[in-house]
Amino acid sequence: MRSHNIRRLRLFALILALCIAGVAPASQRINWRSYEEGMVLGKIEKKKVFLHFYADWCGFCRKMANTTFKDTALIDYLNENFMPIRVNTDLEPQTAGNYGVVGLPHTVFLTEMGEPIFSVPGFVATDTLMPMLQEVNNLKTDG
Repeated sequence: MRSHNIRRLRLFALILALCIAGVAPASQRINWRSYEEGMVLGKIEKKKVFLHFYADWCGFCRKMANTTFKDTALIDYLNENFMPIRVNTDLEPQTAGNYGVVGLPHTVFLTEMGEPIFSVPGFVATDTLMPMLQEVNNLKTDG
């Protein structure tokens, strides 16, 4: 009985330490990929692409990161059904220009082969984004 309590105490201490360190379990984070890696993996894994453009200085980008992209149901759905790619427009302006990004945040949905489906400029709340993800996921594409 005593060893059971010690194990439980160790587990609690580990969870507490992770929370204090700000480390979320892998299932609680979006598995963001770089543009190059994500585009290749999207084709290989036959997943539609969720391409999100942001910048560190962008207030609505931070708001989306701290609200929309923290929702566990959305995280799980996005990781399971899409290839999530995140592009910092300050570091990759050419990529942003290729997709006609003029304001931030900006989200583009692509087919498995990288063809544009549609794009959404601006902040998107969880209750708006989740139905979009489901609708796009159900679209029949050539991928």
